Amino acid sequence: MSTRIGIIGGSGLDNPDLFEPISTSDSENSWGRPSSPLRIGRLHETDVELVLLSRHGLAHTLPPHKVNYRANITALKEAGCAAIIATTACGSLREDLHPGTIVVPDQFIDFTRTPVTFFDSFAHGVVHPAMADPFSPVVRASLLAAAEECGIAARDGGCVVSIPGPRFSTRAESRMFRLLGCDIINMTVAPECILAFEAEIPYAAIAMVTDYDSWDENRPDLSIEDIFRVMGDNVERIVKILVRTFPKLASAL
Repeated sequence: MSTRIGIIGGSGLDNPDLFEPISTSDSENSWGRPSSPLRIGRLHETDVELVLLSRHGLAHTLPPHKVNYRANITALKEAGCAAIIATTACGSLREDLHPGTIVVPDQFIDFTRTPVTFFDSFAHGVVHPAMADPFSPVVRASLLAAAEECGIAARDGGCVVSIPGPRFSTRAESRMFRLLGCDIINMTVAPECILAFEAEIPYAAIAMVTDYDSWDENRPDLSIEDIFRVMGDNVERIVKILVRTFPKLASAL
């Protein structure tokens, strides 16, 4: 039986040369409609099936605070995904994590305000998930091993702080996150990781640093155009790592 791996993100992953399309699914679940239809395909010359979900919609129309994270994770679970890899852009809170750096975080701090639990009721028993180490070590190890084989440097570990968005941080907020020990900042990883953990789906993220956030007043103000440019310049490296990761992860699950 084929192993299915869920991918949240989408940058570069709609390349028709990446996988052989099998089907699409565009149905609601108990938590509503996912951000995008699920695109299901088979990695070339393997029995690994990929289930692609575009976090912000196929046309990037959903801001972070409007993403239905519970519907997204449920859709991937119902599709039979044995693990989830999320791709994300992030800001750097450290001088040594420059734009273009790839990070595979191992911790998060959640500052979002979106509903981030499937346990809306204790009617069937009290549930408090123990989440000291939220990211899957198996998925993380597969990503890091694949990066090494590709000759692409990837930071092993780091704390990502997730904020609500869509605005970027004030300078005071950015400096506070640095004091808290955070290394990178984004708007989506913590909610996804929490829900995947609750759904018992191994999850890890591969993050691309696109900017230095706002903590350093000596750097230019953040520009969405500059962020997209850095993403465009580096997406091929992320795709190379992912293509090498999929079979490794499938054999490890």
